[in-house]
Amino acid sequence: MLLLAMDTATPAVTVALHDGEAVVASSSQVDARRHGELLLPAVDRVLSEAGLKLDAVTGIVVGVGPGPYTGLRVGLVTAAAFSSALGVPVHGLCTLDGLAYASGIDEPFAVATDARRREVYWARYADSRTRVGDAGVDRPADIAASLAGLPVVGAGARLYPEAFPDARDPEHQSAAALAGLAAERLAAGGDDFLDPLPMYLRRPDAQVPKNYKVVTPK
Repeated sequence: MLLLAMDTATPAVTVALHDGEAVVASSSQVDARRHGELLLPAVDRVLSEAGLKLDAVTGIVVGVGPGPYTGLRVGLVTAAAFSSALGVPVHGLCTLDGLAYASGIDEPFAVATDARRREVYWARYADSRTRVGDAGVDRPADIAASLAGLPVVGAGARLYPEAFPDARDPEHQSAAALAGLAAERLAAGGDDFLDPLPMYLRRPDAQVPKNYKVVTPK
C-alpha cells in the first residue's frame, strides 16, 4: 500500500505519502490564495523525499471538504487526474475527520474550520475516529450553546474564542492525518469513504450578476 493524500479544503495545502504503516513523507503550507500554485510542487516534494515515483502510488486519499469553492476543487480535480492516469482508486474523506483524527482526543469534542462570512464549518465527534452526525455551516454564536463545555479543534475555534473558549490543536489540516485515517479503514477492510465530490454546504461566494447587460450579437 502506498497512499498519496492531499487536502485543499482549508488554507493549508497539504500532501502526504503513507505506506500503510506510517507516513513516509509530508508537506504542508498555509496559504489560502495559492492552492493551485502550491499543490503539485508539494506532490513532487514528498515523492522526492521518499525516493519514489508517482507510479508507485496504489491509492489516492482526498479531503472532500467542507470548504470554499475554489480551493476545494483544486485538490479534488488533482486527485481525479492522478486516479485516471494511474488507474488507482480515490478515497474521499471529510476534511473535518482528518482534523479530528489528528487531535487524538478520546472524549466528546467538536471541530470547526473557517468558512468565511463570519461562519464556521463544524461537526461533533464522540472521539477522534467517530463523527456524530453530518457537518454543518453556521455562525459561531448560533452553535456556541450546543457545544458549550466541549473542546473545539481547528482554526474556527481560534478565530472565535468567545464562542469556543476551549480551543485545541491542531489548528490546520494535515494530509498525514488524513492518510493515517484512510490506511486504518482500508486495513480493517472498511469501505467507509465518500465519493470524491466537493462538500460545499452552501452556494459559492461568486455569483453571476443579476440583470447584466448582454453584449454578444443576437
